[in-house]
Amino acid sequence: MKDEIVSKLEQLEEYVHILKGYQHFKLEDLQTDHTLKGAVERYLEIALECTIDIGEMIISREKLKRPETYKEVFLVLGEHGILPGDFAIKFAQSAGFRNILVHMYAKIDIERLYYYLQNNIEDIEQFAKYIAQYLIKY
Repeated sequence: MKDEIVSKLEQLEEYVHILKGYQHFKLEDLQTDHTLKGAVERYLEIALECTIDIGEMIISREKLKRPETYKEVFLVLGEHGILPGDFAIKFAQSAGFRNILVHMYAKIDIERLYYYLQNNIEDIEQFAKYIAQYLIKY
């Protein structure tokens, strides 16, 4: 199981690297370049999906309470000290954004997408760091 988590963390690192490569674009670029917009949406979606998968693997490994929602995945990790509590509460909101990317693709607010790209990639990186710290301990 640890190897699977490490593999997911490596995937996540790759996705974050790709997303950081898109941060130099302006909002107007996302509004006019549909290929760029689609790439940002897709890489954000799979990066967030990866964080959820990692959380679910840890919950299973630790035999913790099974979350009923993706948001709860991060809250459970916070309750058990795998993620700091404040960070878990903040990061749990990303599950809602993931749901928008997956289910509401026709109605994605480009300004929100751009904001997320510019301001929340570091949270995904921080999540990965906390998980790496967890793996070192166990």
